[in-house]
Amino acid sequence: MEDIVIPIAGMITGIIMVIGFPLAIVYARRMWHTPAAPPPSREVIERLDRMEHAIDAIAVEVERISEGQRFTTKLLSERGEAVPRSLPPKGTGA
Repeated sequence: MEDIVIPIAGMITGIIMVIGFPLAIVYARRMWHTPAAPPPSREVIERLDRMEHAIDAIAVEVERISEGQRFTTKLLSERGEAVPRSLPPKGTGA
């Protein structure tokens, strides 16, 4: 019984290779020859262009807001340094 196992395994392996190798070639050719995605339409290109301009405008506005925030913070910190430390804070009733 053990003497027949190796030839049977060899035949099965041969059959799998005879059938599997051409199938692998067909599958590989199908993968290589897949059509490329179609180029985007003119509408999509124009819409993406408008979105790009809108995002750039938003970035400029956010930069202006942050610059104003830095300026306000600087003014408030300088104002806080101008108040003498010996006076009690407002609203303490003293």
